[in-house]
Amino acid sequence: QVQLQESGPGLVKPSQTLSLTCAVSGGSIRTTYYYWSWIRQPPGKGLEWMGHISYSGTTGYSPSLKSRTSISRDTSKNQFTLQLSSVTPEDTSVYYCASALYYSGSYYYGYWGQGTQVTVSS
Repeated sequence: QVQLQESGPGLVKPSQTLSLTCAVSGGSIRTTYYYWSWIRQPPGKGLEWMGHISYSGTTGYSPSLKSRTSISRDTSKNQFTLQLSSVTPEDTSVYYCASALYYSGSYYYGYWGQGTQVTVSS
């Protein structure tokens, strides 16, 4: 069974870069047709998809966050990383990593990390 585990600092200062890592076990991030996403949920709001990296290393980002977001991977460690620059208190959220299978034009989310709280505050 695939398991995902987020890690990173729980507190980030405004204007700094938030960096989170998702370690994947039980499956390879290079498995064909799988996409590895970052999704967040601000307090009292719904889920927001931030971006993903594919099994082949291509990336896609939410248009609203594209200028500040970078997702990369380390295949030797079977993990992928989120970097969000120039953070503000509005970026305070629970951040999740998740895997999705791309099939017939749609993404099917199957596995999620437990989520990690990140607070942006001075």
